[in-house]
Amino acid sequence: MLKVDVLNMEGKKVKDIELNESVFGVEINDVVVHSALVNYLANQRQGTSSTKTRAEVRGGGRKPWRQKGTGRARQGSIRAPQWMKGGIALGPKPRSYKYAIPKKMRRLAIKSVLTSKLQEKNLIVVDKLELNEIKTKEMVKVLSNLKASKALILLDSKNLNVQASSRNIENVKTTLVGTINIFDLLKYDSLVVTEDAIKKLEEVYA
Repeated sequence: MLKVDVLNMEGKKVKDIELNESVFGVEINDVVVHSALVNYLANQRQGTSSTKTRAEVRGGGRKPWRQKGTGRARQGSIRAPQWMKGGIALGPKPRSYKYAIPKKMRRLAIKSVLTSKLQEKNLIVVDKLELNEIKTKEMVKVLSNLKASKALILLDSKNLNVQASSRNIENVKTTLVGTINIFDLLKYDSLVVTEDAIKKLEEVYA
């Protein structure tokens, strides 16, 4: 079994914890991680870009000049794509960029990144994260004790004091086990996880 130190909020070791190898000790699959990241980013796109075709642009109802005899190229409408203020040919229209990948791929990607965090010593396990009040300064102090910079804080359940205290700290984000995603795991260098969140991760992904 894999072992990792459990720290308190002062950054001192209080005990060891054993991690499930089926979650934190898998073979890292870079291809699956990349596929999951591309899928996540595509699903975040709004797809609201829109341009007007020649049928939607105002004007151009009559032929600008007669077909023959003027010496100029024949034209049917001043709102054709080649005209200034004309319609756009083959431009973007509102659409959905969403697509799905297999659930097993998503889970393997998450487990691959968790394994990578552990191997690179960027997984920080704390026995608990509790604040008596919403205080950004206190949260900064805790993260400093844990030596966590650019950190993703993973909680097992909602904790208003911790979440609100972390909200205004640069390069720090809090999330829950149920809403974890591949983008956040890759974006932040350190992963600060409570002991209860570790147990919940192993329940969900083992």
